[in-house]
Amino acid sequence: MEETVSAKSAEPKKKLSSYLVPYWRPAIISPLFMMGEVVCDLLLTKQMSNIVNEGVILGDMNAIWRIGAVMILIAIIGGFTGISCSYTASLASEGFAKDLRVDMFRRVMYLSQQQTDKFTTGSLVTRMTNDITVLQEFVREILHMFVRAPIFFIGGIIFTLQLNVNFGYVVIVAFPFLVIAVIVMLKIVNPMYSKVQKKLDRVNAVVQENVTGARVVKAYTREEHEIGRFDEANTDYRDTSYKVGKVMAFLMPILSIIMNMSIVAIYYIGASLVSAESQEAASVALMEINAGDVMAAASYITQILSSIMMMSMMFQMFARGKASAQRVREVLYSDPAILGGELKETDPVGSIEMKNVSFRYPNAQGDNVLENINLSVRKGETIAIIGSTGSGKSTLVSLLPRFYDADEGEIYIDGQNVRDYDLHELRQKFGFVLQKSELFSGTIADNIRWGKDDATDEEVVRAAKIAQADEFIVGFNGGYDSVVAEKGASLSGGQKQRMSIARAIVRNPEFLIFDDSTSALDLGTEARLQASLRENMKDTTVIMIAQRIASVKNADRIAVIEHGTITAFAPHDELMKTSEAYREIYASQMKNTDGGEE
Repeated sequence: MEETVSAKSAEPKKKLSSYLVPYWRPAIISPLFMMGEVVCDLLLTKQMSNIVNEGVILGDMNAIWRIGAVMILIAIIGGFTGISCSYTASLASEGFAKDLRVDMFRRVMYLSQQQTDKFTTGSLVTRMTNDITVLQEFVREILHMFVRAPIFFIGGIIFTLQLNVNFGYVVIVAFPFLVIAVIVMLKIVNPMYSKVQKKLDRVNAVVQENVTGARVVKAYTREEHEIGRFDEANTDYRDTSYKVGKVMAFLMPILSIIMNMSIVAIYYIGASLVSAESQEAASVALMEINAGDVMAAASYITQILSSIMMMSMMFQMFARGKASAQRVREVLYSDPAILGGELKETDPVGSIEMKNVSFRYPNAQGDNVLENINLSVRKGETIAIIGSTGSGKSTLVSLLPRFYDADEGEIYIDGQNVRDYDLHELRQKFGFVLQKSELFSGTIADNIRWGKDDATDEEVVRAAKIAQADEFIVGFNGGYDSVVAEKGASLSGGQKQRMSIARAIVRNPEFLIFDDSTSALDLGTEARLQASLRENMKDTTVIMIAQRIASVKNADRIAVIEHGTITAFAPHDELMKTSEAYREIYASQMKNTDGGEE
């Protein structure tokens, strides 16, 4: 399918890292605070060595009080910098995630229908929630660990070598084993994270299907079947996550073993140096060492090796973040397949013309859904479209506001090609009432005003009256201020349809399309609706898709669609004479009029 090109699509893509730019101050300050916290931790270990050597061993209480006071001061400074680091890192990461989520949601809103079909609802929900949360956690932790681990590693080595050069051998021996363990584990784990997210997509998809289709599930008593389907998807997700956890479960014990063996080595070397029988024997070890130094060395080695473990966790988070970032980019960097032109203002001619239009859904098998459609509609005319299920009725009207683009042929609205219109300007011309009535949380007035933000109370009531909704709305205790339950669960099917119709009418559109959206109305209510439309919206061009002859027989002209092709287009009386397909539909629905069985 041809994709239009606009200047907007040519804009450079924002890198994910650019979402941190507005929060550069906390993003820079946070690592500085972390540096302060790490330095304080290193100094505390040094002071611990001093308090043992100068106070405890020598029994000098003044030294203990003096060094203890210094340690308390360092601890207070370290606590302040640690809290400040957490606060600023959260500020930056939360802002990063908020802006990214908003941009991603905006991108989803402007994707074409075929693209949202490709991603699936469950996957889009997972990407906007779980994947962005993973990236948010990665940003927050990178401002912590990315600074903490290297400073601990470098600072720990410096302080350790100051105590005794021999302690450095422990680091030299342990370091390769740690690095090899981390690399091997992460090489196994990295590919698994993408699989985990895809399994989570499936779980969310099943949940979304069953929450929105709860009534159908209950009507067919398929609760146990759907529970089984969810359990299958959830078990698959658990097993895949378990494989990742099982591999990582080996990593931490291995790192702990290496770290504990290193501490034992420190104590062994320290004990050998402390127990040297003479100053000459100690000088062989390059310097004199005390018990406090051995304790400090053990703490520094723990900090050094812990920093390597932190870095291993960083690599693990990087692997998860990389998988999530790729999934976010797939949506964020997707150019809408349908992009608008530059045409914004046109005279409201009210005409529609389709010339040799053919269409097939992307990746669909078989013949075109629509084939060589030619249709001309005049301003203020009410036309109806009728045909068997799957004949292409809904697809035809979906091409008018460019939910999809035709593969062949041209479509003109008000004498202008639809591809030349700015999409917002084009769709503002239409009031579209879909087969499924979608209502939103809020009051009845809010739902009707959703079609036109600045609609006055009088306009809302007028639209409701035309849609034959006022009669049941005023019967509610709160009237137009009554709260609508989620997805209109507190309303009947006919009430939801009439509210959806009022929502389309309130915007006073140039074209009003009913996509089989009066099916839940009784014939009397539908007749009053059509009469009210003719009386109050004479200049509006109406296109009505319906299954019932009674719903369309009063239209100015009726298009009969068979297998994606318009085979007849004329008023009811003429079709009864010229169209066999129309007569068959009429006979099948009206044969009980003369007393025949229904």
